[in-house]
Amino acid sequence: MEAQTDLKLFKEKAAAVQVVISEIAGVSEAFDYAADLTAKQGGRVMAAFGWEGQDRVTLEAACGRAGVSLVTGNLREHAATLHTALTLADWGIADTGSLVLDSSSEDLRLATMLAEIHVAVLPLSRLKPDAFALEDELNRLLASPPRYLTFITGASRTADIERVLTIGVHGPGELHVLLLKDQES
Repeated sequence: MEAQTDLKLFKEKAAAVQVVISEIAGVSEAFDYAADLTAKQGGRVMAAFGWEGQDRVTLEAACGRAGVSLVTGNLREHAATLHTALTLADWGIADTGSLVLDSSSEDLRLATMLAEIHVAVLPLSRLKPDAFALEDELNRLLASPPRYLTFITGASRTADIERVLTIGVHGPGELHVLLLKDQES
């Protein structure tokens, strides 16, 4: 029951900051979603990290069907053309609607900051009620520096110029979270 409460709260908090939420049954749905979204919005390049083996083959096929180029490394060379970043979130935090990513990889950091659209897959088993529930996991990560942890709550927004709210200036203009049903959820 607690998992359902956390899920409901995560959806409410994320929706409050204009996150687009969808539920998926498998990663192939995430690949199709991200590739199709990129193509629909006129993008031509998608960056994706953390997908290996058969998942990588399926991702490449989804991008091929959508007419989207897939970048999986050396992002600095593709920064100017990057449209979408597809990532696997390490955790979600229900009480803030936030994602947590171990962004120690420079390519992952660049993708989540430079893309116009960020699509993140969050396995439901990785959803925590609050940041305090992540203490042990974060301590384990931080025990092997260097580490770069990113907490993401909604799309990039700022009001630092004449106090006018602007979306997408310091990062992606849209955040899509795909909630992945898994065995532990």
